Amino acid sequence: MGRVKTIARRSFLVGSVAIVSGVAFGYYMYRKPGPNPLLDDLQEGEAALTPYVKIDASGITLITPRADSGQGAYSVQAMMIAEELDVDMDQVRVDPGVPSPAYYNTALAAESAPFRPTDRSTMANTTRGVMDAVMKFTGMQMTGGSTTVPDGYEKLRMAGAVARETLKVAAGRRTGQDPKKMTTERAHVILPDGTRIAYTDLATEAAQIEPVDHLALRHPSRWRIMGTPQQRLDIVAKSTGTQRYCIDFEPQGAVHATVRTNPRKGGAMLGFDATAAEKMRGVKQVLPITGGVAVVADNTWRAFAAVQAIDIDWDDAPYPLEMDSHWQALSDSFNDDRLDSRKRDDGDVAAAAHEATDAEVVEAEYRAPYLAHAPLEPSNATVLVGDDRVDVWTGTQVPRFVQANVAKLTGIDADNVHVHVQMMGGSFGQRLEDDVERQATEIAMQMKGTPVKLTYRREEDMVHDHPRQIAMARGRGVVRDGQVHAFDLGIAMPSVMSSQMGRQGWTVPGPDLQIVAGAWEQPLKIPNYRVSGYRAPELAPVSSWRSVGASTNGFFHDVFLDELIHAAGADPVEERLRLMWHEPSRKVLEAVAEMSNWATMPGAGRGRGVAFCTSFGVPVAEVIDVTATPDGTRIDNVWVAAEVGRVIDPVNFENLVQGGVIFALGHAINCEITYADGMAEQDNYYAFEGLRMRQAPKIEVRGLENDIHVRGMGEPMVPPAAAALSNAIFAATGQRIREMPMNRHIDFV
Repeated sequence: MGRVKTIARRSFLVGSVAIVSGVAFGYYMYRKPGPNPLLDDLQEGEAALTPYVKIDASGITLITPRADSGQGAYSVQAMMIAEELDVDMDQVRVDPGVPSPAYYNTALAAESAPFRPTDRSTMANTTRGVMDAVMKFTGMQMTGGSTTVPDGYEKLRMAGAVARETLKVAAGRRTGQDPKKMTTERAHVILPDGTRIAYTDLATEAAQIEPVDHLALRHPSRWRIMGTPQQRLDIVAKSTGTQRYCIDFEPQGAVHATVRTNPRKGGAMLGFDATAAEKMRGVKQVLPITGGVAVVADNTWRAFAAVQAIDIDWDDAPYPLEMDSHWQALSDSFNDDRLDSRKRDDGDVAAAAHEATDAEVVEAEYRAPYLAHAPLEPSNATVLVGDDRVDVWTGTQVPRFVQANVAKLTGIDADNVHVHVQMMGGSFGQRLEDDVERQATEIAMQMKGTPVKLTYRREEDMVHDHPRQIAMARGRGVVRDGQVHAFDLGIAMPSVMSSQMGRQGWTVPGPDLQIVAGAWEQPLKIPNYRVSGYRAPELAPVSSWRSVGASTNGFFHDVFLDELIHAAGADPVEERLRLMWHEPSRKVLEAVAEMSNWATMPGAGRGRGVAFCTSFGVPVAEVIDVTATPDGTRIDNVWVAAEVGRVIDPVNFENLVQGGVIFALGHAINCEITYADGMAEQDNYYAFEGLRMRQAPKIEVRGLENDIHVRGMGEPMVPPAAAALSNAIFAATGQRIREMPMNRHIDFV
């Protein structure tokens, strides 16, 4: 093992890893890779160089560090490695790995840099490189921002390729034959005479070989797995009810806990009386925790019942108690003192407005409410605290944050905090927070040596969610000679990043680009074009919700653009195409127009609306077809076209887009979180209703592959959906809806 460890600590331009009986291989953008987590717990005869592929006597394990909350992240990561490794999907198992800087997210750099995704200038690319270095040196292991595919597209494929070629060299060492004359297939090296040697049989030799680092990735024309329809690795388990989620994990000897904390988030607990709860059947302990109280019982249901029997005195909220004050805070933020960014300021919008006649000026105000994440699986985590070790079983998008915060709470070194990442039953951004892990740790610290399984009641989960930001926008534009001449949009919202990262003890410097995300970066050449972001004061604590700032701004920007186009008397598709200078975006809009047969009239009582939004670097266009019935508006059809550079799995791509559209429409129509006396009024699904089956439209999807940059599709279909629906309703009824949820203004059937 000593020899292998020596090799493992070298720095390669292309890293590799061998584990015997196992081999693990990986690719690094930099010459000096970070610490390899596989070195920390080597068994006799094992070796490790880098972290992505593990081959041992029992089979092939692919390390897939981007979290899976139902979007297929484990499968798509495995596909990218398997493609170059020459293994089939039925030959592998996946493991999310351990928290480690080695798994930092390379693609987050593009989202963090203050440049439009279409800006490929030297300055933009240099800044992205600097941001990537920041991500590496901070070990930013995070799943989010639709980065799973762009993060892994090259490095995971390279991991498979390095492994494949090094295994061929190992076969050459054993047989004396030329590796260049060998091929690979289904986890075997094939010698020139047809002899097949299993990868697992070559692990020992491969562990001693310097990795092959001069190779090229296969051209897409040679792909066997990527780009073709695949069955996800979890589909059988999910179809048969055998998929195990975090909430299903229960170690032997575990006790069950639940909590109540101040429903006015961030407020204190002034006192409590647990006399009645302590006498209830199955209750083991009632324990104080930060901001509230926990009940530990012999099963979850008894813990739920007992926690409700506690009489608690809560302090006030540290934010406005009523919704009117929240909206007023946004309204008051449209001033120079609150200006956070003005990333788009083309031409002279003030002069254009000054020169315009009253007939040429269009003004409007838009609103978007707080929204809960509300995944189907309620928040839960299991924690076991020992004298010098902590184990945490949880579903999380930020395992290193969990590790660091548990270490701070317990005083145990982070290297001895072992986070076992589990499959999640949904997230939509909720699992970027770690409240449940911290609370489970607080309880487990008071019950050392006993595993504590903490599960939230649905009501606790909803009320204590850190929701999507509330937002308001004001637009003022000018139309002239049948065209959009000036576009001035101001957006006010609290800072999502400051709220979210502040809970991690981080200060976010400079402007929060999420305030203008999905608005300022649109590839339009309007002569006078300005987008301003105004940072509202902190209100209710907020967090990243699927597509973050773009989830509101895609609605604001495109509905206002549609109003201007209508005022100009232009065709909604043709005017958008005229304004659009980015060719891949034009093709997206042209594709959705063709898919929806835009040129035809939809018929009496029907309307068709189009919307476009670039978010996370992905141009997406959507057309929605609605019918105005005597009982309300019916959504009939949705067409979606998106440019992602490469579609890795057409089946999962289609399902992900369709699910995202349903998610977006349900929230746009039905959902909001409102506060009264500082508390969220919606505490379960009956008051936060998703799109019903009877309301669900037919959805047609097309993925385009014209751009050179590979992107992810977990979020970008969300921002245009509400805008396309609002525009369709206007086309059908003449009623312009500028506020969500839309059921405040019309009925849906």
